[in-house]
Amino acid sequence: MRTAYITGTGNCLPGPAIGNDAMESYIGTLSPAHSRLGRATLRHNGIRQRHYARTAEGHTTHSNAQLATAAIRAALHSARCRDSRLDLLCTGTTQGDLLVPGFASAVQAELGISNLEVASFQSVCASSLMALKTAMMSVQTGQSEAAAVSGSEYSSRWFQPSFYADDYRNTPDPGIEFLRYTLSDGGAAVIVEPEPLPGRRALRIDWIEQRSFADRFPNCMYAGAATNGAEATPWSVYASPSDAHQAGAIALKQDFKLLYELFPVWIGYYLELLDRRQLSPNDIDVFLPHYSAESLGQEMQRLLQATGAMIPPERWFNTLSERGNTGSASLFVMLNDWLERSEPQPGQRLLCFVPESGRALAAFMHLTVV
Repeated sequence: MRTAYITGTGNCLPGPAIGNDAMESYIGTLSPAHSRLGRATLRHNGIRQRHYARTAEGHTTHSNAQLATAAIRAALHSARCRDSRLDLLCTGTTQGDLLVPGFASAVQAELGISNLEVASFQSVCASSLMALKTAMMSVQTGQSEAAAVSGSEYSSRWFQPSFYADDYRNTPDPGIEFLRYTLSDGGAAVIVEPEPLPGRRALRIDWIEQRSFADRFPNCMYAGAATNGAEATPWSVYASPSDAHQAGAIALKQDFKLLYELFPVWIGYYLELLDRRQLSPNDIDVFLPHYSAESLGQEMQRLLQATGAMIPPERWFNTLSERGNTGSASLFVMLNDWLERSEPQPGQRLLCFVPESGRALAAFMHLTVV
């Protein structure tokens, strides 16, 4: 087994940074009641600015595939890796631009690179780590010499007023407004190779572990059904897409109450990993946790303190407030920001954590600076 290294990273955050006062001009206004819920959400999530792949006039500036492509191009430049060296492309996203075909195929077409193996991962925030684990194993086993991995989201398209059924305008849902005022657009990518360039900094991928708890919980963040119960009717069963839309089965939703019930399970998995990997919280030099709101980050800290497994707060690194929550791109965005803003030292150990609220999934990655 060879070793897999992250040799380059890159971001694509479209357009200018949009402050809280201007964001409704991009995602639209549903009603004064919805706006009040939105302002409450902003007080909880701590986001001060974000990026959208659309203009205030409603024109799309980037497709999801174009966001991923631009991020991969930036990562290739960072790694000094030629297009001709790439032989694997793995993509992660919540929803591609089309229902069919796979998203990786669209990204390859945008890249214009031939002779690639592709793999598409469609989940929520952790889909980029699913993609990265596949790339890591392919490099480790000698099946790939250079892999590009992306996470990208075009979330703002879900939040236009026309995406919501008429009934919703009269009954605002805090979970839906949480998503509207929290999620944003962006792409990020990494390059994985079996050897770093001589004299160049790289990140050794020591391990990636992921576990789903979908057998314990219903959907928490979902689209394609009006409710998250076991008997919910999928959108495809309705007589037409229009009927599904009017029933509220198309809109992206979040069961915010359930979200808080997932945290103890995620932290329990973290404690299991510490024991199994014989890892102490004090061994971690940099902790990159993904969370969708500062209030959820505070809940994470409270649970870690209670279990005695807290990584010292000064070692935490997160750019949610200035980047927004870019879903599957979030971890790679943070990683790129950390590399650009810090002075990584050989031997530093990084722990990355991505909890996914789609249906209770948690993913961890351990890296070492070389």
